[in-house]
Amino acid sequence: MFYRETGEFKTSYKADQATFPIRFEFFVFWTVVVLAFAVVPFFINDYWEKAVFIPFFVYALGAIGLNILTGYCGQVSLGTGGFMAVGAYACYKLMTGLDIYIPMGFDDTGTMAYHTILLPPLNIVWCVLLGGVITAIVGMLFGLPSLRIKGFYLAVATLAAQFFLVWLFNKVPYFYNYSATGQITATETTLFGFAITGPNAAPVATYLFCLSFLFLFAWIARNLVRGRIGRSWMAIRDMDIAAEIIGVNPLMTKLSAFAVSSFYIGMAGALFFAVWHGAAEPTEAFSINQSFLVLFMIIIGGLGSIVGSLIGAAFMVLLPVLFKNIFVGAFGWPTDLSEYLQLMLVGALIIVFLIAEPHGIAALWRTTKEKLRMWPFPH
Repeated sequence: MFYRETGEFKTSYKADQATFPIRFEFFVFWTVVVLAFAVVPFFINDYWEKAVFIPFFVYALGAIGLNILTGYCGQVSLGTGGFMAVGAYACYKLMTGLDIYIPMGFDDTGTMAYHTILLPPLNIVWCVLLGGVITAIVGMLFGLPSLRIKGFYLAVATLAAQFFLVWLFNKVPYFYNYSATGQITATETTLFGFAITGPNAAPVATYLFCLSFLFLFAWIARNLVRGRIGRSWMAIRDMDIAAEIIGVNPLMTKLSAFAVSSFYIGMAGALFFAVWHGAAEPTEAFSINQSFLVLFMIIIGGLGSIVGSLIGAAFMVLLPVLFKNIFVGAFGWPTDLSEYLQLMLVGALIIVFLIAEPHGIAALWRTTKEKLRMWPFPH
């Protein structure tokens, strides 16, 4: 068996707390990373890009963000779709040129005068990052009720944020540049001479762009939850009163969780709009269904686990593709029947995991690894 600790001696606390305690895991991880960056781009096509890889990267970022808030900090949120909309519309405004109106006071006629600052279109990398920053600010504002309410009432508050944000982007023409259709469309942007957004974007370019974002920020999230901030989140999740007694600041801890979570979800919304779909309309693209979809990902994948977020996103992205290819493609069943079966399966899995294994597939994977490490011994 390759999965063994025999001969691997740890002589420091840093080595003992490593992400990959066994050398075999370390080599497997970096092998997968090298294959993803150096091999897959030579074989990718439009179908695999739009149906599998880009959806997985986008939803994995969103699932990591929601898992930071719900899984690690214990704050329930049903506003993921609305925060994705904030990231998408912020990205759109930044990539088309942002108009900032500064009030200068009333003129002689009693009309408010404004000073207009015109910002030029930004690079797509800055659009995605700043879209996450703007979403983080909005998330902190809507996270303020978490200081007084929790559980079901906090879920209702974030649900109100979901509907308010979608309504705002649907009714205020400034956010969609006064378009007659009310829809936002991504302009063509390039990075190192390659189109990343727009109709001329190649699958390999969009794949590597989104993969780089996921790899970098998943690594940041993994280290963040293992440090002081992550331990503060988990202390608030486990027992907020006891955490406050030992010196954890509930205000800063909860708001930081909302900020970091919204930052990741905002970037997911920006990539969802600019790279994956290229256009969006808030009522359809960022409805409550998006919030539930990402919530299902972390429930099935595993609450309080970065790896669980990736597993849940992969499961929820690949399941429709699998059902379509098997039931529709091979058996010739109607598409709507395949979708109904998919919803039934997801609902049944959520019930099973909540009862039998609340920590999702990630916990099953951890248990399997522990059994492999101790095999053939029974304990």
